[in-house]
Parts: sequence; structure tokens; C-alpha cells
Amino acid sequence: MNHAVMTEIDIEKENKAIAQEYKELLRISYQTLSDEDKKLIRKAFDVSVEAHKEQRRKSGEAYIFHPIAVAKIVASEIGLGATSIAAALLHDVVEDTPTTVQDIERLFNPKVAQIVEGLTKISLVQKDLNVSMQAENFRKMILTLNDDVRVILIKLADRLHNMQTMDSMQEDKQTKIASETLYIYAPLAHRLGLYNIKTKLEDLGLKYTEPAVYNDIVSKIKETKEEQDAYIEDISNVLKASLDAEGVEYIIKGRPKSIYSIRRKMQAQNVSFDEVYDKFALRIVYKATPHEEKFVAWKIYSIVTDHYRPSPSRLRDWISSPKSTGYEALHITVMGPKGRWVEVQVRSERMDEIAEKGYAAHYKYKNGATEESGLDVWLNLLKEALENSETNAVDFVEDFKMNLYSKEIFVFTPKGEIKSLPKGATSLDFAFSIHSEIGIRTRGTRVNGKLVPLNFELKSGDQIEVITSQHQKPTINWLDYVTTSRAKTKIKNVLNENTKKIGEEGKELLTRKLKHLKITLSEQVINELVNFFKLKTSLDLFYRVGIGAIENQQLKDYAAQKSNTFINFFKNKMKRSPSNTSDEDIHKPVISSNYDMLVFGKEHDKLDYKLSPCCNPIPGDDVFGFVTINEGIKVHKKDCPNAIGMQSNYAYRIMSAKWIDSSQEEFKAIINITGMDVLGLTNQLTKVISNNMHVNIQSISLSTDAGIFHGQVAVIVQNNTILKKMINNIKKIDGIDKVTREYKT
Repeated sequence: MNHAVMTEIDIEKENKAIAQEYKELLRISYQTLSDEDKKLIRKAFDVSVEAHKEQRRKSGEAYIFHPIAVAKIVASEIGLGATSIAAALLHDVVEDTPTTVQDIERLFNPKVAQIVEGLTKISLVQKDLNVSMQAENFRKMILTLNDDVRVILIKLADRLHNMQTMDSMQEDKQTKIASETLYIYAPLAHRLGLYNIKTKLEDLGLKYTEPAVYNDIVSKIKETKEEQDAYIEDISNVLKASLDAEGVEYIIKGRPKSIYSIRRKMQAQNVSFDEVYDKFALRIVYKATPHEEKFVAWKIYSIVTDHYRPSPSRLRDWISSPKSTGYEALHITVMGPKGRWVEVQVRSERMDEIAEKGYAAHYKYKNGATEESGLDVWLNLLKEALENSETNAVDFVEDFKMNLYSKEIFVFTPKGEIKSLPKGATSLDFAFSIHSEIGIRTRGTRVNGKLVPLNFELKSGDQIEVITSQHQKPTINWLDYVTTSRAKTKIKNVLNENTKKIGEEGKELLTRKLKHLKITLSEQVINELVNFFKLKTSLDLFYRVGIGAIENQQLKDYAAQKSNTFINFFKNKMKRSPSNTSDEDIHKPVISSNYDMLVFGKEHDKLDYKLSPCCNPIPGDDVFGFVTINEGIKVHKKDCPNAIGMQSNYAYRIMSAKWIDSSQEEFKAIINITGMDVLGLTNQLTKVISNNMHVNIQSISLSTDAGIFHGQVAVIVQNNTILKKMINNIKKIDGIDKVTREYKT
């Protein structure tokens, strides 16, 4: 409807509706509002009505309905207090009208102004379609958490209302906003323990990204609704009689499974709608004092299992150890009538509120806690994820999402404290979860008293002890031993520092080596050497000298070409081609990766392969190997259109694969040693090997037989030069006769 032709009656009607909405907002607020609070909200409402009075939404209704709707979600569904309700009412004022943040600070208070500013910042981030931009936006959005976590909570409410009122938008816009919702906002709501909002966002996301699938599931749910209700009614009646007899105060409600989760189950298990087995669910919410809460939950458990047989593997006790989102409940899956599985959720009223409201309910139940202090706990959880901004944005989002959605396991420290980790976490992840310093110094781990490898996958109930050593340093392999983003980030940081250290040593070594060749190390020489060895940065050069990948002969070759000025003149002419490395590149403090080698499996085996033409992977892409029947290993990109089919139908033929930089790869070499059994020889030998820089001993076996010494040592080295140096040092040991390298035949 056009604004110009609106009659006075319509405007009158609209104003009445606005006033009605405002009253509703105060009525449904979850927090108890003082008179002071109500004044603040009233003022925010007036300022917002005035600021938006000329604006209308695409659907034609007055714009002010949107901020009010967002404020209602903030007040009732997220359960925040007056500051947040006021900020929600004002969230679009700075962006859409001449009002500034300073005006808001003057009219209200710094807190409200700060939240509105945070919301405005998020809106100003460019919403570009490609993933890496979207990821970067998300990261910026998460960073506003440092201002105030309520910014994100109000943003979620804003997103939910936009999703609910997206009908009049163009289709491409709908799809874009919906996919962003599934990619970013739903996982975020999940992490914050806002299950209602998460479910609504997921269902609406599906409605616009896959409308046909969505409508199909909705119509099937409608068809089966009566039957489902009758089924739940049957079970409820049976349970009610026993619960009443035991004097439990409760209510039972059926819990419809979300459309999105039904879709996810159909996909994951490759089944039809009818085969999704726990579509039936009911929730028993009981009254109990804090002291009796746990006792009553198990009492209800015994009543339910008196009537229906439980599936022991599907009992979830989130009461004894709540999820890290704060969720508490007892989930029992039982075999109901007609041979159907039914999930029964048992929660006290307090737990039910926490499940619905997330953090807001937490501080309501913490004695004397304020909205502010409840949000603090929270901030710390998310700040963890932000500690490092070096990872690229896409990895950051993937890690973040992975850690959001991962199922949790609960493990114990040696003192019996409980820790939650994502499913799939290893004993090394556990070490980093205690403290990153402990992680870095981890020498070994014991699980349930037994020494286990660092990549040992933990199960709920394991007790882990970490053995540390001051001399321990992470190696590049550690990245394969951990799954949590916290551990990965920390290991990468330490490896980078280590690389720089080797680079510094390499620089000194290079200066000495060049002195012998009568060359002084200077900016120009560094530039020439970087180009001569076809590298990208000066750190590349120093690092490679430091680990011995650049040999003396190669430096002599460089010196020879340098002294031949005639050749040099032409070389320089040719070198000025556009592909030349700029000074800025040379001095970047990174080691550039030349992904030039593909390796397979956990052991990084080098196997024959073909690149698949369906997705044409190039070095550096995320890939996997597929073992074909007669064409050997074919390599596909992970996002290849055929990948999902292969991974689900032929999982046993999938091999993990990754591109590596061969110059930074580590190799295994086996050295055979023979000699005379001289006193202290083994001691000498191990000393020589471990004194060699950048050599790790993987296995060592020594034996003597009638005065003859035999030894076999498997070492991990980065290149041949280091190995030769080590073999020469072993040969110098008194009593050693022969040192040979074994080649696999």
C-alpha cells in the first residue's frame, strides 16, 4: 500500500497496532522490569518511532514494526533485560536515519550506545556472495563480541525476524540470506544455547534454500500429525497414571522434531521420511527444588523404564555433566507401542528455561548474578576462538563451526575434574585444553593409566594424565594429531616461531659461507639469492640454509654467475620480467608453501595417482584419493560434485590425501651401523645422533654379538644434506666400522 494514499483511518489503525505491540513487549519480557527500566524502554520506543516514521518495509507496513518485533524476541525468547530491549528498538536508527551514535549516548547511556554502534558495524560489513568474504564478515562480527556479547544476541533476533518476513523479497536475495543464516547464524544460536531460535533459523533457512524439500516434509508432517498426536497421547496416559501415583508435579508435552533435523537425518542416513526413527518425542517438565532436582529426574526415569524398554546406548545424562552450552536434561530413548522408538526428555522447569533461553536463564538462577556477569562467562568461551587472527577467514569459520556443532565427550583430569571436549578429540587436544603451555611441552599422555600415542582418540569417561618436559617442542606432525582449533592455532604459532629461529640461524650461517666466497650479505645479495633459488621471501632463503637444504656447491654456483658480469648483465635484463619478486614479497616474514607433492594416508605415502578430469584439482586444493578398480588412484577435490556420492557409497575406497611442500617435508631414513663393541659406544652413538640439529629418532635397535656391534636407527630428516652430515659424524666415532643407508627394495 502506498504511503501517500493511506487514509487517516488506516493511520489511526496502524498507530493503535503500534501501541498494542509496545504493551505486548512490556508484558512478555522475561526479566522483571523496574520503573527505571520501563522509562528507558519507553524513551527508546519514542525515539525509534520518530526516527522511522517515514519508512515502510517492502511489504508496505510501517518500518517501526520491525524494531519492535526484534525487541520482543530479545525480551521473551532470548530473555535479555532493559538495556538490550532499548538497543533492539534502536538497532536500525543510526544506519537508516540522521541520528548518530553520539545522539544515542546523549539521550540514553554509553552501554546502549555501544551496543547500537556494534550492531551498526555489523550491518555495514559488505555482504558479498563469495564464501571467503562471507567468512571475513563473520569473523568481524564475532570480533564485535569484544565490545559486548549482546550485540550478537540482538543480531540473532534481527536475523530471525528478517527470516520470518522474507516473503516479499526477490528469490535470489532470499536464497542468499537463507544460506548465510544456515552457514553462520544457526550455528551461533546453537553455541549460545538458544535452541528455539536455532531451530527456527534452520527451518526457515531450509524453507528458502530448498523450498521443494521443505514443503514436502511439512506436508508429510501434517499428514501424520493426527496419528502422531494419538500415539504420544497413548504413551502420556500410561505415564500420567504412574507419575500421579508417585506424587510428581509435571506437565507432558509432545515435541515436534524440527523440519531441518528430519532433513539432516534423511540425508545422513540415506532414508525416507517414514524411516526417520525418532520423530516421536515427548518432554516431561517437572517441578522440584534445586536440592531435589536430580533425584526427581531419576525417579521419572525409573517410572518411564518400568513401562517401556530403554535403549541403553541412547541414554544421555546431561544433568550430571551439562553440555558446555549450559544445556541440562535427561534423554531416554525407549521402545514404544508398535515397535517405534520414542525419545523422552526429562527436565526440571529451571532446565527447561535454560534450554529455551540459554544464558539469560543462567543468571536468573545464579543468586544475585546480574545480566552483565552472566554474559561474562560467555564472552570468555568465545574469546578463546578469537585469540588468533592469523588463520585465514574460511578456516576460521570452518573451525568455529566444527567446534560448534561437534558432539561433546566428557573426560577427567588426574584429580578427577571433568572437562568437555568435542567428539574425536585426542589426548594432545586434552593437553592444550588445560593450558596451551602444557600442550606445547607435552612429551607423552597416559589414558586410564596406560601410555598412549598423542593422537589417541578419547572417549567419554577417560581419565588423562599429561607428561610434560621443558625440552619438548611441537613438530609439524602434531597438526595431524589434534582436532580442536585451539590446539591447531597454538601449534601453528609455535612452528612459525621455530621456523623464524631456524631462519635466524640460517642467516648467520649464510653470512659466514658467503664470506668464504668473498661476498658480503646485503639487501641486493639477498634479492639475488632469492631469485637465484626461485624462492619468494628472504625467510624462505634463510630457513632453507638453516636446515641445510641449500648446499655449498649451489652457493658456489651463485658466486660464479655473480662474478661473470657479462652473463649477469643479460640475467638482469631477463630478470626484470613482470614475474619478478617484489622487495615487499621478499621481506614478508612467512615461509611460502610451494605445494608440489601429493601424499596419501596417515603415513604421507608417495603413491602413483591420476588427477580426475571431473574437477581438475590443482596443487594446494583440498583433495582426497579414490581407489578405482582398474585406473589406480584418482584424485578428486573435496567439493567435487561426485565426492558426496563416492564418500557415502564407497567409503572403504577413499584415501586421505594432501598437497605438501616437498622442501619442507620430512623423510624417513634407515641407517645400518656395524663396528666393534667398545665400552660406551651406544652412549656415544645416541649422543651424536641427538646432537644433530633437526633430526628426530623414530626407532633405534642396538645389539652386540661376540664383540661385534650391530645397530639400526630410523631417523626423520628434512633433506639429504642433514643426513650426510649425520652419517659423517657417526663414522668418526671410535670403533665404528661401517655406516650405510638402507634403501627399500
